[in-house]
Amino acid sequence: MLNKSLLKMLLVLVLLSMVMSACAGTATEAPVPVETEPVAVETEAPVMPTEPVVEGPTELKMAAILTVGLDNAWDRTFVESFKRVQEEKPYGLTIADLEYTEGVWGDEAETVLRAYAESGEYDIIWAHSTYSDQVKNLKDEFPEIAWVVVGSGNEGLGGNVYWVYKRIHEPSYLMGILAGCMTSSNVIGAVGTFAFDDVNDEINAFFAGAKSVNPDIKQKVSFVESWYDPAKAYEAANAQIAVGEDHLFMIAESYEPCTENDIYCYGPYMDYNFAAPENVLTSALAFWDPDIKWVIDGWYTHMTSGEPYNAPADKNWFSMLDGASGLADFHGLDAEIPQECMDKFNQAKQDFMDGNLEIELNVEPPVSTP
Repeated sequence: MLNKSLLKMLLVLVLLSMVMSACAGTATEAPVPVETEPVAVETEAPVMPTEPVVEGPTELKMAAILTVGLDNAWDRTFVESFKRVQEEKPYGLTIADLEYTEGVWGDEAETVLRAYAESGEYDIIWAHSTYSDQVKNLKDEFPEIAWVVVGSGNEGLGGNVYWVYKRIHEPSYLMGILAGCMTSSNVIGAVGTFAFDDVNDEINAFFAGAKSVNPDIKQKVSFVESWYDPAKAYEAANAQIAVGEDHLFMIAESYEPCTENDIYCYGPYMDYNFAAPENVLTSALAFWDPDIKWVIDGWYTHMTSGEPYNAPADKNWFSMLDGASGLADFHGLDAEIPQECMDKFNQAKQDFMDGNLEIELNVEPPVSTP
């Protein structure tokens, strides 16, 4: 009897244990929250359309045709100006030494210009005189080249052809004041190359300066019909001196008559005192620096913008105030200038620099007066 009771109690305990185990199995613990850092989602900025960046050129090569060569002031002053611009390095450009050919004209000039263009080496080709007929035949075939023609007698082509003029009439006027004030004969003269407007302007200005201080001036003019012929210039100068001339603007280059006849002479484009140190009082100087930089500006703009060249069809020239012309040193000869004349010269120069004196541009062919 006792054994059965004990057995029942054991059975009850087993059943209770099973029930409690089942209840424990169904219970779940609440999840423990896990702290996490917020995740940053990166997004790319919208891509905005931009203009393509065009890097500017770093090098420049130029070729040129010179009329005569470095014995001629027109050519020499250009080459000297080129060297100054080369050293200045506009736009940071490395500018190669100038390649040039001297004294070619007509078909031969066109052959030389074409050879430069076809080589593919040159960015600017500078024809330093009346070469628009030749350039006109080449400019469209070589549209990436900036072409240059210089001085009178050219056709304005525009586009990729730049037409450069050189005027030295302003310093020539100031030299004329000295001649008109200092002359003892009242006869002064000029020997020119050709009766072209960029020669006429400086001769007319020389006489105008003289007459501004001496209305009794008589003027003598002759042209040798050559860019460089010292023998003809010598003859023309002596013919003028024979009629009493004592001040001479020697545009055509020959300074022996100045020393042989002991008269005062004046030079064009460069300082000619070296040719006659006791007789060349001063010279009207030509500086091509602004002209060269003007053409480089046009070429550089074309290269960086991708736009076509836009050179004006008309001639372009810079003034004395722009730094395109000036006066040479007196080299001590100012001691021979009467104070009255020096005062008039200095006053006119100051008035011009201050904008109180306008020097007229007169391109009519000058003539001798009786």
